[in-house]
Amino acid sequence: MEKSLTASVEQAGIVGAGGAGFPSHVKYNAKAEYVIINGAECEPLLRVDQQLMAQEAEKLLGGLQLIVDHVGAAEGIVALKAKYHDAEDALKAQLHKYPKLRLYLLGNFYPAGDEQVVVYEVTRRIVPEGGIPLNVGVIVTNVETVLNTYDACVSQQNVTDKYITVTGAVAKPITAQVPLGITVREALELAGGVTVKDYVIVNGGPMMGKTISPEDVITKTVKGLIVLPAGHPLINSLTKGVSHMMREAKTACMHCSLCTEVCPRNLLGHRLEPHKLIRIPSYGKICDGQSSAINAFLCCECRLCEYACIQDLQPWKMNSTLKKELGKAGIKNTLHNQPEKAAAFREYKKFPVAKLVTKLGLSSYDQPAPMVALDKEFKNVFLPLRQHVGAPAESVVKEGDSVDRGQLLAKISEGKLGSNIHASISGTVTAVTAEGIRLQA
Repeated sequence: MEKSLTASVEQAGIVGAGGAGFPSHVKYNAKAEYVIINGAECEPLLRVDQQLMAQEAEKLLGGLQLIVDHVGAAEGIVALKAKYHDAEDALKAQLHKYPKLRLYLLGNFYPAGDEQVVVYEVTRRIVPEGGIPLNVGVIVTNVETVLNTYDACVSQQNVTDKYITVTGAVAKPITAQVPLGITVREALELAGGVTVKDYVIVNGGPMMGKTISPEDVITKTVKGLIVLPAGHPLINSLTKGVSHMMREAKTACMHCSLCTEVCPRNLLGHRLEPHKLIRIPSYGKICDGQSSAINAFLCCECRLCEYACIQDLQPWKMNSTLKKELGKAGIKNTLHNQPEKAAAFREYKKFPVAKLVTKLGLSSYDQPAPMVALDKEFKNVFLPLRQHVGAPAESVVKEGDSVDRGQLLAKISEGKLGSNIHASISGTVTAVTAEGIRLQA
């Protein structure tokens, strides 16, 4: 009997490849009116999705059609920036085969790729506070995730590789498909190596990425590696301590509300006002009877507030800290309002990416990172058992076993949210630990 789409996706170990890592077989196990491919790729310097859309247009639309049919959607939409001309041309050349599918062209603003922003731009529906796109009948999925879905359903291909952009202070910025489990150091060597002596690596985009070690490994959620000199303003921002952040807020915040003016969730009508929450370091309270610390749960931590602030303060870090402390105290989000409309003048408050790149100090690194085919063979990989939202996968192999590329190594724990893990190279299992499985060719 032919497998269902969700069964194929579950078997293949597909998760959100944009960085979220949510198991896709769970996301697709629903009914929706719209399916949107999020092709915004709004994080500066990343170049994966825009090139995949141009090079794999037919497969991408085929995958979207499969998902649209499975969830019973009326339409499938590829939302991409209008500046991705090669991708737009390639997709338009194939669209005539798919009457239920269309394109939606986004402006070049940040964070156009926030899934709640994408939903509003495409459908004019507002996801409720603390909600997900499915609350308004929409499934949002990533470009690479849809390509993996197509491969799983059509070719029974499991997830063994990841597309990443390697850029910043490297000899030759590239975008490439690499085996899961290679080290970050090996990935940097593919781009000709690092060009500065002391450096820090950011995993993901400059706005929502985290620092990562050269000895960490490429997982299903790594989208890009950005190398920056130690002491770069972006690195200083990411590594600034909470107490330092609060001292700065206490002494320098003018309570001008520019952070709230550009906040993407506030502009959708959510009750998030960063300029009020950052009063806490100064006054020990918000000074507003309509809000409380719980409003911090509505923050998506896109960090745009920091780059709107003329004092370089970090309201997002204040919100992140509040969320952690409330979570420790067992306090959960109770805000679930459904806004009736977005903020007035929202269209005029969108933050241009070019301005953001300048504010980030990344203009000299804003270079092409062309897709390249690799001929290098990797001899060792380490595959973490948790590369996704949910519980770690459970190993089904033991030390000394021989495995082929694509073979199942670890499966979803019984009754848990999770994802399967497969071998990214052929070889021998040399170690099985609570953290992961090591293979040697």
